Amino acid sequence: MAVEAATGNSEQNKVTSGVVARVKICGITCLEDALLAIDAGADALGFVFYAPSPRYVSPDVAAEIIRELPPFVTTVALFVDAPVAEIQSVITLTQIDLLQFHGKETADYCEQFSRPYFKALRMSADLDVSATAAEYSSARAILLDAYRKGVPGGTGESFDWQRIPSDLSKPLILAGGLDESNIYRAITEVSPFAVDVSGGVERIKGRKSPEKINTFMSEVARANYS
Repeated sequence: MAVEAATGNSEQNKVTSGVVARVKICGITCLEDALLAIDAGADALGFVFYAPSPRYVSPDVAAEIIRELPPFVTTVALFVDAPVAEIQSVITLTQIDLLQFHGKETADYCEQFSRPYFKALRMSADLDVSATAAEYSSARAILLDAYRKGVPGGTGESFDWQRIPSDLSKPLILAGGLDESNIYRAITEVSPFAVDVSGGVERIKGRKSPEKINTFMSEVARANYS
């Protein structure tokens, strides 16, 4: 009984100190994959509204999926330099919870919608992470992703985590090439507020693998409570 109590206190301390990494599974294209992710313990689901992406989902389909979701799951809409009217339309149709901007959007642009947002930064060699993150003072978090020229995200590549500033002004969402083989190390070395995975839990582009999702989430739990 004492051991159980001690373990519970340790886990509670991790929760209250913000060490426990939350999980967003992105690139959801169907209800089956959404429910798989939720059943495995995902905190948030990402829907990609960027037509060139192999994980693109139409607003109509996303709205149908979201209507079937249980409560207490955050839904996130990903955009890349989208027209204002398009974003407004998606918000109205889907009633999405949170916006993720993955292009060259300015803070003023991101702030004009009726939803909280976070900003993705791609870790190019010349990026001043701290200075750029500070420009988005209204963001709920900053997502850091790998950089590949001409590709706004979903590269399946990681970046040098040593480049992440220790004094980042916003909660950190870590993305870029995360999968079952490196997520334990990512969480234990970086201690992000959340991690964002898409290709790392897929069986084919745009469809998730139950086995990969479950293994990934098991590794997250192992890192969170080790």
